[in-house]
Order: sequence, then C-alpha cells, then structure tokens
Amino acid sequence: MAIAPIDLQTLFTQLDKVAKTQSAQRESQVIQQAMQGVQLQRKTEEHIEQVNEAQNMGEGVEKVNDKKQNDKDKGEEKRKNRDSAEDEDNPSVLRDLNLGKKIDISL
Repeated sequence: MAIAPIDLQTLFTQLDKVAKTQSAQRESQVIQQAMQGVQLQRKTEEHIEQVNEAQNMGEGVEKVNDKKQNDKDKGEEKRKNRDSAEDEDNPSVLRDLNLGKKIDISL
C-alpha cells in the first residue's frame, strides 16, 4: 500500500500536534516523578522527627537488675557482718578507724 502525496501533506501538518502531545506526556511523567520524590522526602523527614512511643519491655529486665542489686546488697551486708563478727571475736586486734580513708600525696 503506497502513501499518496495528499496523505503526506496531512501527516506533515499534524506532526507538530503529535510532537507537542508526546512532549507533554514526557514532561508530565517527569513532573509526577519529581512530585513523588518530594512527597517521599517529606514523609521521611516527618518520620525522622517523630518521637516513637516506647515499647513495653515487660518486667523481665527490671527483675533481673533488681535481683542482681539485691544479691549485691546481701553480699555487702554479709561481709560487714562477718567483719564485725571477726572484730568482736578478736578484741586484741586494734583497728585504726581512719586507716584507708586518707591518701598522703606529699613527696
């Protein structure tokens, strides 16, 4: 099927309209992508600036720490009781109350 000269004349006159339409489609795609990028950036910034609510960790972590602290306190009490018991058992040993509390830094 051959193209007649009249068909070419019609096509050439419509080429500028086709080019404008294709250009507008390409530009609209670029603009849409830019708008989506701006929206994504705005959402990301909002997400970064938000303060997240703390999650409920339960009582497991606190119980472990409390138990360790209680064990430590009990150990210190036992040591103090043992030291005082030794002092009472052995009255001939004199202890200086200031011993170990002052540091001599003179040369």
